[in-house]
Amino acid sequence: MKLVVDANVLFSFFKKESQTRELITSFEIFELYTPLLGINELFKNKEEICRKSKITEADFEEAMESLKLFVGVVPDEEFKDFSREAKELLGEHVKDIPYFALAFSLNCGIWSNEKRLKRQSRIAVFSTSDLAKLLSIIKP
Repeated sequence: MKLVVDANVLFSFFKKESQTRELITSFEIFELYTPLLGINELFKNKEEICRKSKITEADFEEAMESLKLFVGVVPDEEFKDFSREAKELLGEHVKDIPYFALAFSLNCGIWSNEKRLKRQSRIAVFSTSDLAKLLSIIKP
């Protein structure tokens, strides 16, 4: 299942026992991507992530390297042609445009816990709990 992962989901990856980390690292069913913006958001919020996740800066760097093994980082140039379509769909939610443009580009859904993103019908949006439920159904 190919998905674009938003920054808020990626933030949860840094909590060592999080369901998000387990889903990202334990299931080969996922093919995950994020725009470069998603990674930049993590670095921009490194101190807050370390504080909330109770990890050191070295732990953060190690987790970032691990995250990049599971989530492909896509440069803006590869999906910029879909930005107008994403902007038309989202209106004032400018910060989400790169995620939707990338999803349009890859013809896939989005992994986000923001309920408001589900109010549109063009891109499927899955929360962490949606994905956990889906995996519990398809597990033997």
